[in-house]
Amino acid sequence: MKRVLFLFSDTGGGHRAAAEAIRDALLLRYENQARVAMIDVFRSYTPFPFKYMPEMYPWIINYSKTSWGISYKLTNSKESARLLSRGMYVSIEKGLKRLYKENPADVVVCVHSILTQPAMQALASFEKRPPFITVVTDLVSTHMFWYDKRVDRCLVPTRPAYERGIRSGLKPEQMRVTGLPVHPRFAQALTDKASARRELGWHPDLPAILMVGGGEGMGPLYKTARAINDESFPCQLAIIAGRNKVLKEKLETADWNQPTHIYPFVTNMPVLMAAADILVTKAGPATISEACIAGLPLILNDAIPGQETGNVDYVVENGAGVFAPSMRGVVDAVSAWLSEGAAGLRRRSENARRLGRPEAVWTIADEVWQYAHKPLIPTNRRAPVFELPGRAWR
Repeated sequence: MKRVLFLFSDTGGGHRAAAEAIRDALLLRYENQARVAMIDVFRSYTPFPFKYMPEMYPWIINYSKTSWGISYKLTNSKESARLLSRGMYVSIEKGLKRLYKENPADVVVCVHSILTQPAMQALASFEKRPPFITVVTDLVSTHMFWYDKRVDRCLVPTRPAYERGIRSGLKPEQMRVTGLPVHPRFAQALTDKASARRELGWHPDLPAILMVGGGEGMGPLYKTARAINDESFPCQLAIIAGRNKVLKEKLETADWNQPTHIYPFVTNMPVLMAAADILVTKAGPATISEACIAGLPLILNDAIPGQETGNVDYVVENGAGVFAPSMRGVVDAVSAWLSEGAAGLRRRSENARRLGRPEAVWTIADEVWQYAHKPLIPTNRRAPVFELPGRAWR
């Protein structure tokens, strides 16, 4: 039985989703051979104020986006990232070492940028350590926090992320471009457009615009939908309000000029994406990756400065979508795409599908499994001895 330890934090939904996707691929492929622990490091093993990062992050992104972007840019160098990580390590060192003692593992997998360097530092303080793998869950404009020359493997989603790692000092043999891990169920649940529309009860022929505001139904979703509605396009809308009950009620009580389907938080996103022709959403890496696997072109209406800026360029430069950071821009993009007819939508769909990497999660799971079988690595440090079941660390 091999023990796999995932380090993540719920600062944004992508880190947990990536860890869960890899975990489930591991358990499917290596049934009854792996035991997995998933640890929200900030919440469970760090002191104030770090332990409240999962609560603080959404507030910062929603209300201080400009400040976040400036901070991202100012800290995004090898020197700044190393200095800040060392400063953080002073505060969280004890918690990280306790984490490793309480969660013995044959391989450690980190899917959070800010945790990478401190977590590697803590692991390197033992006389011997298991292999350490970083799975980068930002798509293109990756922060230098992600890259630590001491890691055994760094798996990245795109070529630009790979090149960024090389500039940080990692060696080519440490890195691999795998794509972003999307849950195995996503690709398995995809179906053809006609079948998906029958299942959902959508009009079989009208172009369908899917609008998403994340799990919490955030952003100008209502106003953007109403702006599209005011144009009376020959289309149908599908709007996911997420857990936002107020938004859902507001959408359900509005009058619509075209067939409009309102949903709460959903678990059938593969079917919804298979049924749609256009996706209106923010530039989150997980959503972009899922849309590309589904062959669904994107109108990106928002992006977090810094970490998602490169996502926009990636989508636009590959012809998989456009950036329209205003309601008027979204309406104009919808108008232009619908005017191109079925052939235009089909061309954009093919461009998006070329970026899809449905095999990424299996590739990453196989890498993790391979490293779980490697022997403990000497660190040339002297440290207190403690025993792990079946393997002696120091």
